[in-house]
Amino acid sequence: MSFAVIETGGKQYKVSANNILKVEKLNIPKGKKVEFKKVLLLNDDKTTEVGNPTISGAIVEALLLDNIKDKKVLVFKKRRRQNSRKKYGHRQLLSKIQITKILSKGGKVISESKVDKIKLSNDQKSDKKLSVKKQDSKKTTEKKMVVKTKSKK
Repeated sequence: MSFAVIETGGKQYKVSANNILKVEKLNIPKGKKVEFKKVLLLNDDKTTEVGNPTISGAIVEALLLDNIKDKKVLVFKKRRRQNSRKKYGHRQLLSKIQITKILSKGGKVISESKVDKIKLSNDQKSDKKLSVKKQDSKKTTEKKMVVKTKSKK
């Protein structure tokens, strides 16, 4: 099983093709491709290549599935004084990505996965259906109004 170790957002992640993981927020719209060029280690079934600190020319491609918020983390500060306490909440912004390709420095594909384009297209279709339903409901209310005005005449 081939894998790579990448660095993004100050953290390191071990990834392989078709993995879905949450990383620090990337300023890229939903459904776009992302390339990680800070590849620290590459491993296919036969060889392992370690960077110094990175492997130049190696790229890991991913698809950004969604930008989300993490669970709430409570920060509670207390001192030994009367009523000296403070409670904060924090939700980290994250990006959910799916790894599609791992490329070595020669451009050779080490591992590749088929992206769930069907899933993305279904999400887009459901968004269109919702907008169509909203428009239909507006049309039906207009028809009802017209019918009511005709009956009054």
